[in-house]
Amino acid sequence: MVVMGRVAAPWGVKGALKIEPFGAEIGNLCRYPAWWVGRPGELTEVALAECREHGKFLVARFAGCEDRDQADAYRGAEVAVRREDLPEPAEHEFYQADVIGLEVVNARGERLGKVAGFFGNGAHEVMRVEHEGGERLLPVAGEVIRKVDLEAGRIEVDWGADW
Repeated sequence: MVVMGRVAAPWGVKGALKIEPFGAEIGNLCRYPAWWVGRPGELTEVALAECREHGKFLVARFAGCEDRDQADAYRGAEVAVRREDLPEPAEHEFYQADVIGLEVVNARGERLGKVAGFFGNGAHEVMRVEHEGGERLLPVAGEVIRKVDLEAGRIEVDWGADW
């Protein structure tokens, strides 16, 4: 499963939900007829009755979710799709889920840690790299990410070990 967003809150009184999508392509989630929804490790397939873009959010309603109380039960839940249902990324593009856990090294061969996750800061995505002494935050912008080698399980970056 690839987590694509989260349920922020109920929307209105007829069972709709405000969805916070992760990533730049806000409306992409609407093209899937079903989502996997719930807490990490406890996702359940839910049919999508309706979905539309609303600013930087989505407004969606699940089949069988008819009122605000039912919708409120989904508050905070993850929204995911199966990895095999996603389109193949273009050359030199990767899904964040595919690089989590990869080793991060710099051009000098220094090991910086492993990719633990990503978050957005408004300007660009930030890669969280965990290591023995804590974590590093690397911008996913410009020339920082030099090479991603999924087969070798590593990402080469232009980043100092002491930064």
